[in-house]
Amino acid sequence: MLRWLIVVFLALVLINGLTPWLKRLGLGRLPGDFQFRLFGRDWFIPLTSTLLLSFLLSLIVKWI
Repeated sequence: MLRWLIVVFLALVLINGLTPWLKRLGLGRLPGDFQFRLFGRDWFIPLTSTLLLSFLLSLIVKWI
């Protein structure tokens, strides 16, 4: 369980860094992806995109 929590956290960090590129693909605008302004800073939490990309990566890894 802890391993999956770490994987999801790292995926969130990775997706947050790749946000501009992923927005061109349409990710980041799915229902469940949260973007809000707090303390004068924009925050982006891509929950649905993270789940989708994790699912796709797990399928690729199982296939390989």
